[in-house]
Amino acid sequence: MDQRTPLFSLDQKGIFEKEIDQAVLDGRVDFAVHSMKDIPVFDKDSGLLIASVPERGSVADMLVSKGDVLLRDLEKGSRIGTSSLLRVAQLRRARPDLNPEPIRGNVETRIQKVDKGEFDAVVLAEAGLERLGMTGRISEQLPVEDFMPAPGQGALAVVARSDNLGVIDILRSIEHPQTRAEIEAERELVRILEGGCKVPVGALARAHGDGIRIAACIFSIDGREKLLVERSGSVREGTVLAREIGEELIQKGAKKIEASWRTVYV
Repeated sequence: MDQRTPLFSLDQKGIFEKEIDQAVLDGRVDFAVHSMKDIPVFDKDSGLLIASVPERGSVADMLVSKGDVLLRDLEKGSRIGTSSLLRVAQLRRARPDLNPEPIRGNVETRIQKVDKGEFDAVVLAEAGLERLGMTGRISEQLPVEDFMPAPGQGALAVVARSDNLGVIDILRSIEHPQTRAEIEAERELVRILEGGCKVPVGALARAHGDGIRIAACIFSIDGREKLLVERSGSVREGTVLAREIGEELIQKGAKKIEASWRTVYV
């Protein structure tokens, strides 16, 4: 696998789970577990579905830095590793004097690159650090208001073949309805905005009882322009609200911002 090309220059969705999902389709395995934010919105004829969505973990981004330096205290010109365009835009907005740079490798590899001095810091999802038992490496939790998560961040997707009803029935036992409602809203936003690895779309839905609140934003290349739309309503109307948010973002100029980003990494 190419370990040098920045992830945000690869114009394809689902690059992480494609091979594993083929094993599901071939019947070599019954189901697969992915990070929700890494998987594309499935086509109806793909033969796959998200059979179960377990309870969501943290949605927050974390800074892991050399010497546990806080974001505000990093020296001008510090190199910040990230594979996410969304994080690049938000870093530029928060600290335009820093240098966000592409980074490859798993969580442990990225942290090692900080320890070796190749980067001054990296931004990683808290949920991933928690699952790996590496929360002790966290230098700072970045506020969600300034660092909106990627759609699906903190959640897992358990994927099965759509005709494997027995397995689907078993997997439903670990379904978390609140998380499912949040994820379906966020993924609807992705569908409307045609978001993907190359487009900095942030989205966060929060379901509480019968209600849901959804926020989505999109950033300009330098992070200075931020389009933000929020809606609240019934949890049953989550995807409808998400569609309205996506359409309002488009009306406010999201497509123009998307077009500018798509020309940056080719």
